[in-house]
Amino acid sequence: LVDEPTTFYFDGQTYSPANFGEKYYGTVTVRYALAHSLNVPTVRLAEMVGYDKVVEVAQRAGMNLRIQPTPAVALGAYEVTPLEIAGAYTVFPNLGVYVAPSWIKLIRDQSGKVLYTHKPRRKEALDPRVAYLMVDLLQEVMRSGTAAGARARGFTLPAGGKTGTSHDGWFAGFTSKLICVVWVGFDDNRELGLEGARSALPVWTEFMKRAHRHREYRNVREFEPPEGIVMVEIDPLSGMLAGPGCPKPQLQAFIAGTEPLEVCRLHGGTLASTRVAGWERPGEVAAAPAPGGAADAGASKQTPVRPSAPRKTVAKAAAPQAAAPQPPPRKNIFRRILDVFK
Repeated sequence: LVDEPTTFYFDGQTYSPANFGEKYYGTVTVRYALAHSLNVPTVRLAEMVGYDKVVEVAQRAGMNLRIQPTPAVALGAYEVTPLEIAGAYTVFPNLGVYVAPSWIKLIRDQSGKVLYTHKPRRKEALDPRVAYLMVDLLQEVMRSGTAAGARARGFTLPAGGKTGTSHDGWFAGFTSKLICVVWVGFDDNRELGLEGARSALPVWTEFMKRAHRHREYRNVREFEPPEGIVMVEIDPLSGMLAGPGCPKPQLQAFIAGTEPLEVCRLHGGTLASTRVAGWERPGEVAAAPAPGGAADAGASKQTPVRPSAPRKTVAKAAAPQAAAPQPPPRKNIFRRILDVFK
């Protein structure tokens, strides 16, 4: 995605979002744009997908009907409540399943007898593969992006989340056991003057550290990929499969069929591997995704994710040779990703 000053045209009007601090970074990955809250690439991606599809997914995840399909929807310009955000975020760790929030879990009488138990309302809202990609990206926000401060403050459990800033500050984040949304602002909509990373994130961090000491929220698990996810080691500069000469390869998740197939030509290279969730050599354990991009900012190392099913073969992609015939033109990688939603 290209990150530069841009004016978007929609319904006869113009919309010119700006990044925080008016800083722009040229061509960036979706991962980098999300981790560092870059506004222009975010709106550009929403334009590619279709603003109406963004609203459709938001409403499947429990958002209100006042949200409109405009460029501003990509940046959260429409009003929602913290409870709506909490409900929407259930879609990610539940791999596509929306669980409607409720105020009451159960009611007991004075003797401890259970009088009422709430049965959560659940529905499929998102392809589980797409939900896992979002989990993977939201973990990057906490690893190297705007929420890395949570790691510096001593929160080490596997988690994902996203900061938000307007007149107020937001942070929404989750582990495999608990979702928490923090809003910091004034009830008269005055300007807070603090971004979400400095206002809401510290509150979220301290709450989650203490909440996970309780028995109900212990034993937090890593987020395991569903079938149909491939882990591909890429070069972040070229977006191609990383070769031996690539200085900073990153292991990233893709929906099978949308991953890059050519080996990086910027740094040379001869071989790269593609690992599909659930398919590895018998008895072999897939390595955990390596931290990518900027410094880890205090994040603890994550333990390897153990597969839920036996793994089989490792598919390998060979680098193109100079004398070999070139493969026929392929779809742009973003077009292949967008095809998943058709």
